[in-house]
This record gives sequence, structure tokens and C-alpha cells, in this order.
Amino acid sequence: MRILLVEDEKGISSAICQVLKKENFSVDPVYTGPDGLDWALAGIYDAIILDVMLPGMDGFQVLQRLRKEGVKTPVCMLTARSGLEDRVHGLESGADYYLPKPFQMAELTACLRAITRRREDAPVMELAFGDIQLNQQEAKLLCTATGQSVKLGAKEYQIMEMFLRNPRQILAKDMIFDRVWGYESEADMSNLEVYLSFVRKKLTFVGSKVKIKASRGIGYSLEEEA
Repeated sequence: MRILLVEDEKGISSAICQVLKKENFSVDPVYTGPDGLDWALAGIYDAIILDVMLPGMDGFQVLQRLRKEGVKTPVCMLTARSGLEDRVHGLESGADYYLPKPFQMAELTACLRAITRRREDAPVMELAFGDIQLNQQEAKLLCTATGQSVKLGAKEYQIMEMFLRNPRQILAKDMIFDRVWGYESEADMSNLEVYLSFVRKKLTFVGSKVKIKASRGIGYSLEEEA
């Protein structure tokens, strides 16, 4: 399960990351409101832990923007402000859970499991572009023209999902790498090239006319052949 953690207090962020990793969560920490919004819009996370008091843009603003953009990722809000008005504001903005500081780590992990279970019970959603569809529950890539489908590995799925959420837009190499492997990964850019090759082969395997186009020195985009 992949979690985005938006918390500006680095000591708290580090402690949360350590606990969640022991519980087998994959965690990407960011420290400002604008960065949190940017990463969350990629739509690759199973849940978001979002602090209220953030530099650049507060948590309420981030959450409102996400919901306005149609991002339905479950959100657990953290705040030192435990007043009823703030809790109501967070829930009305689209939060799934509201956790006042200080909190027990066991409650945070229980919160994440609860809000992600609700998402799993929701109807299956599909992302589509051209003649391909991505089944998010089964992690399968389907070509509607040929009827062929193929299972995607975890990183192949994350890459394909990013492209399908941003068709015909050039995605920078660094952005793709950071969002799929994370800031703290020891992998290098060659890993991205390898996995892009895997995804291209699977697009060919299902018989799709959709291609991943390289823009030299800039990045990659998802395009449909005429």
C-alpha cells in the first residue's frame, strides 16, 4: 500500500515513516502544501496523510483542490487544532478521517486501513485513452480494439497510471522517477528506462495503437497513432 505523507515537521514525518514502513506501507514524504498537492494529483496513492498547518498552502486548501480536480484518494488529516469547528471544516472539505495531535501510531495505522478498505469496496474505476483501458482493481491493461489484456507489475502499473491521467502531456523523467521510486530510493534513472521498455512491450503485446513517445532531453508522453 502506497501512502503520501504531507507533514512539514520533519521529526514527526520521519517517525511516521519509520512506523508505517515497519507495517509494510510504502511512504513518500513531502513537506509543503504545494508539493503535497502536486504529488497527490498524480493519483498513484492508496491514501494521503495530510497535516493542516503547512507552508505555502494549508491542508484544507490542498484537500479542496484535490476534490475539485476529482481526486478521490482517501485522506486522513492531522492537526494540533482539535476544535470542533476545524474537525467539521476538514470533513466538509472531503477528509475521510480527522486525527488530532498528539496521536498514537496504532490509531494512525488503523485509520489508514479503515479508509483504504472503504475505497476497496467502491465500484471499480477504469482509466482510458485511445484503445486502452487500465483496470485499477486487477492492475490489467486492456486493448479494446483487440480484446487482449495483460497484467502489469507494480511499477509498470504506476507508470501507466501516470500516463493515463496525463495523456498527450510530456512528463519529465525526474518527475516520473521520483513518483514511482520515491525520493529516498537507491535506484537510478536506468531503472526508469527498463520499466518504460517493459510497458512499451506490453502495449505492443495487446495490439494497441497507443505509444509512449520520447521527447529527447525532456521526458515522455502518451500518444495515439493516427
